[in-house]
Amino acid sequence: MESADLRYEPPLQPVMDASRARTPDCHLVAVAKPFKSTILTRLHAGYFRISLSLASQALLWKILRHPSASADHSLPLEHLSHVIPHLTFMIFWGFALLVQISLSFLYILRCFFHSGLVRAEFQHHVGVNYLFAPWITWLLLLQSTEFSSDLPKTTLYLVLWWVLAVPMILLDIKIYGQWFTTERRFLSMVANPTSQLSVVANLVGARAAAEMGWRESAVCMFSLGMAHYLVLFVTLYQRLSGGDKLPAMLRPVFFLFFAAPSMASVAWKSISGEFDIGSKMLFFLSLFLFTSLACRPALFKKSMRKFNIAWWAYSFPLTFLALASSEYAQQVKGAVASGLMLVLAALSSLVLLGLILLTALNTERLFREDDPILRFDKGKRARN
Repeated sequence: MESADLRYEPPLQPVMDASRARTPDCHLVAVAKPFKSTILTRLHAGYFRISLSLASQALLWKILRHPSASADHSLPLEHLSHVIPHLTFMIFWGFALLVQISLSFLYILRCFFHSGLVRAEFQHHVGVNYLFAPWITWLLLLQSTEFSSDLPKTTLYLVLWWVLAVPMILLDIKIYGQWFTTERRFLSMVANPTSQLSVVANLVGARAAAEMGWRESAVCMFSLGMAHYLVLFVTLYQRLSGGDKLPAMLRPVFFLFFAAPSMASVAWKSISGEFDIGSKMLFFLSLFLFTSLACRPALFKKSMRKFNIAWWAYSFPLTFLALASSEYAQQVKGAVASGLMLVLAALSSLVLLGLILLTALNTERLFREDDPILRFDKGKRARN
């Protein structure tokens, strides 16, 4: 698209520079002077989808390697503990940690050198939701570590949980609060599938709290996430907003529809101590939503024409669903449940492997200037 066709107004700043014309680089620019396009200017929180997918897969592998004591030894779930060697798991976990550290370092540099871009991202109705992704990833890496079986009971785990949970709670206060208090930022106006990442963050935090025995904190974060999920789900289901605000390139985020209930079923299992009726209901809901999306491949046709970073949104929701199915298989102890778990676990692993290969083969398209999250409707921001 030529720059003359871009209808974005110049970013608002106290100091205006006449040399700052409408150029292709002015996607989400929130600084007064032009700058050279670099990785730091193109990077945004949405890239944490990569490390989030890797971390969730590591947690799945850990659960498959260490089924609960109630698991039936005659079912495939028990034999999976011998399929994934400890060394293979540790290498994969280390790779996920390395990717997360690298992305976190780059994003910190972005915050330091391009704070205006970060502020503009915070005001973007899609980009703001991915600010939860780094904290979700760190919590998943913390829960999937195998350095010590007693780690959840240690002071280090407690300190790390607080360090990671506090930023998520602050983001909750900001985002949830503006849904019902800030004019022109109501949920019906800004809701989109990525809004469910805030719910996932609370549920992951709830599971981490339950693992270390903090049941009250776990229930608090679980109730906070689920209360807003119910409102958000109804809003998105009725198409009050979101569908017309989401570019075709970002349609893979529709998989987040079943990521939230999947993680909710796993979190409630950790809180209650068993995969009870509540967990099963949430699992069946996520399974239904996944089937509904899988039966509509035309929805994702436009987004699959060329590789882009949004494809990573396919991975971690599938892994969350596989996590829920593994917990369900351990509770039900049936061949059908175990078969479903095997299919979903294999599917999530294959999708992750495919995305890793595609990303390695398309590194030149990894940091694109036409990323939809980097485009910002300045008119709406000005009204806010």
